[in-house]
Amino acid sequence: MILEGAGIEAALLVEEKSNDRYGGIGSSSGDGSSHVTAVAVFSTAVAVCGSFTNGCAVGYSSPAEIGIMDDLGLSVAEYSVFGSIITIGGIVGAAVSGKLTDLIGRRGTMWLSDILCIMGWLAIALAKVPVYIAEIMPKNIRGRFTSANSLMICCGSSLTFFVGTVVSWRILAVIGAVPCILQVIGLFFIPESPRWLAMVSQEARLEAALQSLRGKNADISQEAGEIREYTEAFQQLSKARILDLFQKRYAHSLIAGVGLMVLQQFGGTNAILYYASSIFESAGISATFGARAMAILQIPVTLLGILLIDKSGRRPLLMVSAAGMCLSCLDLQLRQGLTQIFALIGVLAYLASLSMGVAGLPWVVMSEIFPINIKGSAGSLVNITNLFCSWITTYTFNFVFAWSSAGTFFLFSIICGATVLFVEKMLPETKGRRLEEIHATMTHFLQ
Repeated sequence: MILEGAGIEAALLVEEKSNDRYGGIGSSSGDGSSHVTAVAVFSTAVAVCGSFTNGCAVGYSSPAEIGIMDDLGLSVAEYSVFGSIITIGGIVGAAVSGKLTDLIGRRGTMWLSDILCIMGWLAIALAKVPVYIAEIMPKNIRGRFTSANSLMICCGSSLTFFVGTVVSWRILAVIGAVPCILQVIGLFFIPESPRWLAMVSQEARLEAALQSLRGKNADISQEAGEIREYTEAFQQLSKARILDLFQKRYAHSLIAGVGLMVLQQFGGTNAILYYASSIFESAGISATFGARAMAILQIPVTLLGILLIDKSGRRPLLMVSAAGMCLSCLDLQLRQGLTQIFALIGVLAYLASLSMGVAGLPWVVMSEIFPINIKGSAGSLVNITNLFCSWITTYTFNFVFAWSSAGTFFLFSIICGATVLFVEKMLPETKGRRLEEIHATMTHFLQ
């Protein structure tokens, strides 16, 4: 049926008519080719302080494992509870963060996240970082800047892997909270997301925020008008409730977003990062040496992925990354019991493949594919899915690995292979396209 306000979406769909369904990149030159301003760069830097803290939390369990188990006398089962418990706090935060981000804005949600983070809830609401960055950046560089989220997670986990080998686990926990303090200060000086301001009908602040992000001499009238009109059209469709996500028009976006998160975690992402020390020790490799090797490798590989994301596109990078993870897990499975060097190469190859795409790109895609009227609720659902799957894998990994290390890696390889097929069949290319174009294509307004 034809929906009220669908003329805007129809026009956007006409723009893409000549593009391949999943490979087209759009060619309009209206709003997407703005240059990068100091305000946009600073806003991104402040936002990704939260990502750095998240990275510290992700990397904490591995270097702290031996010290905590020895100092506190924890068994493998008890440490498995500890290693996975961060996801419990994250699930609680994710359940409310979607509504919060619509009520108090992207900046307000990050403020609340920092307060809770300093109190110890390290994983709450951090999925709003890529959403904020995607909404403030021009389309031609959106992917690269949104990927700064994954780069800072990588930097945080690398710092934790490296520093954790020379300081106690208690000091390591204090270090992880420092970026939150920096973000609390920085949030006073950055603008709110223009798209959220349009959603809450704050017209004057919308134009002021967009002007500061694009530069004082930039002509923002076309971009501001399109954001305003498109947001109004979407708000006429439905309110942002969880049940709205399951309407037919959002099926493609929901399957793509949730599916990526499920495959990311069940492919071993957090399980291997959390318990890398156990994997190295089981192969007879020094946990300290292995952690430092991981720390050194992660950052340059992640930087390579960021440089490629707006050149090669999201789909090719995700497929290459998942294929590399699949082959690395197969190698680890087939070479069980052989020399230590093969085990080290297998883990590092997995980490390199992961860091290049699958570790961070699902969050980039999530920030791009959901329309403004359901972005808060969809972000909560996707984040809860990711954290719940992470809890399952991080809690069960030690038990499954002890039962059969070869079987564990074989299972991960199957899921990573399935990720390649999923991306090929279900994920649209979002490189170089306005958010409004992506939403119009994926929500099938005119059906």
